[in-house]
Amino acid sequence: MKAVQGTNIDVIYLDFAKAFDKVPHHRLLQKVKSHGVNSKIWNWIRAWLTNRNQRVCIKGKSSTWAEVLSGVPQGSVLGPVLFLIYINDLEEGIENWILKFADDSKIFSRIQDTDDRLRLQSTVGPEPVA
Repeated sequence: MKAVQGTNIDVIYLDFAKAFDKVPHHRLLQKVKSHGVNSKIWNWIRAWLTNRNQRVCIKGKSSTWAEVLSGVPQGSVLGPVLFLIYINDLEEGIENWILKFADDSKIFSRIQDTDDRLRLQSTVGPEPVA
């Protein structure tokens, strides 16, 4: 989008709560495959995501181990990339510009009148109150 002096821009900031934790592995792997990732790399990603277990330890007491079926490991380089692959179709049906980085997204548009403002607001939720 080319900046025009004196043009109003409205921005909607999205931050998905616990986004990295909620990505189901089976859906993520389907999306990775649909992007044409070859089988050798796909198998490496699958192996990296699967067969993970976790438990909670509090004050010396531990829960039983449970298999991890969702989430991408945080603090890794691959985690944000996999998350972006998972949400890459977020903008389908949105007529405005969208910028994504990991679990933070911004939807923005030039605003020249009330109709522009209402159109932007209606892209991310229920009908706005005029």
